[in-house]
Amino acid sequence: MLKRKVILAIADGVGDRPHPLLNQETPLEYAQTPNLDYLATRGITGMMNLIRPGIPVGTDMGHLILFGYQPHHYPGRGPIEALGIGMTIKPGDVVLRCNFATVDEKGIVIDRRAGRIREKTNLIAEAVSGMVIDGVEVYVKEATEHRAVMVLRGEGLSEKISDSDPKAPNDGMPFAVIEPLDASEESIRTASIVNRFLIQAHEILRHHPVNKERMEQGKLPANFILTRGAGRMAELEPIAEQLQIRGSCIAGESTVLGVAQLAGFKMITDSRMTGNIDTDIHLKAKLAIEQIAENDIVYVHMKAPDVKGHDNLPFEKAKAIELFDQMVGNILKMLPDDTYLALAADHSTPCEIGEHTGDPVPILIYGPSIRRDRVMAYNELDCAYGGLGHMSGTDFVSTLHGLMGVVKKQGN
Repeated sequence: MLKRKVILAIADGVGDRPHPLLNQETPLEYAQTPNLDYLATRGITGMMNLIRPGIPVGTDMGHLILFGYQPHHYPGRGPIEALGIGMTIKPGDVVLRCNFATVDEKGIVIDRRAGRIREKTNLIAEAVSGMVIDGVEVYVKEATEHRAVMVLRGEGLSEKISDSDPKAPNDGMPFAVIEPLDASEESIRTASIVNRFLIQAHEILRHHPVNKERMEQGKLPANFILTRGAGRMAELEPIAEQLQIRGSCIAGESTVLGVAQLAGFKMITDSRMTGNIDTDIHLKAKLAIEQIAENDIVYVHMKAPDVKGHDNLPFEKAKAIELFDQMVGNILKMLPDDTYLALAADHSTPCEIGEHTGDPVPILIYGPSIRRDRVMAYNELDCAYGGLGHMSGTDFVSTLHGLMGVVKKQGN
């Protein structure tokens, strides 16, 4: 069978809804995207629901599907984040995804992201890591920007606990007391341990030098840890092994890198790849071309559109999309003849909602011998008329694998 390669460029959270500040256009329609539109005129387009219409997914679930897994393979956000930042996870560990956050003296969440802190988070994590509560060791490590990972290690633990994070857009609400999600002794014990840890950590962080410095500078202190997505690592066969392919992932987002490692892909990151609009798009494009030379498929990820959607900044989201367009344009200039260039997103993050929704996202495939449709622009409305139709995330990834020539024929 003819074998070809794929570069998949993912604009995190790019899907949106018409916005009054953008003349009732989506940020993707409003943005100037000559490269994305060029690909649309010469490729095939469509719309994708990661699972099914109307079902929102997290960044972790969205990428799990985009890397080739099924929704039921989901191990929880915590383990994925831990893999992405290189933490060692042992059998029996319970892993939670965290945010460094700001709370007031009454426990009201002022900012779930502590002003999107990104400096000296390693010092904050170190200050509370290594605590032992009721015989359970608690380790905390910083991740991308305001994010972190917590690992609970000890006997009698369960991942069946609720979140302390009130979740967006609920700044101004108190942090939630963690509850067991079943009646088991393990769940009850684990919830109690995490609740005690959060209070003790808050007392340490309230007086931490980094936070004192931030307050002197008029910045929000990272004085609390919000938790969510508790889980244990699942035993999953890497996608790379299933398909007998080699792949890599270029990203500055620990969640995405964690899914890549789970799938057996090489993780490529750099401090210049931030989780925001100041990410180095030229470096990402350069690395994508370098990596495709030695791999069968390369994922290159950009987080900024999702960030601006969460913050309800439609003009900034359009700017982030324009940067994504430039990155794709740089890849296109150097694209090898035997390689497809595909576009997708892991979910929609409409500015007016400020959170992930189940709105479908536009998809596109450009490259050798592709069946071109008549769509002339890459956005949520035009791509609805594309030749790929409306498909699930699993179907989209299967289509890419089929174009690569790595899908086995069914039957004789």
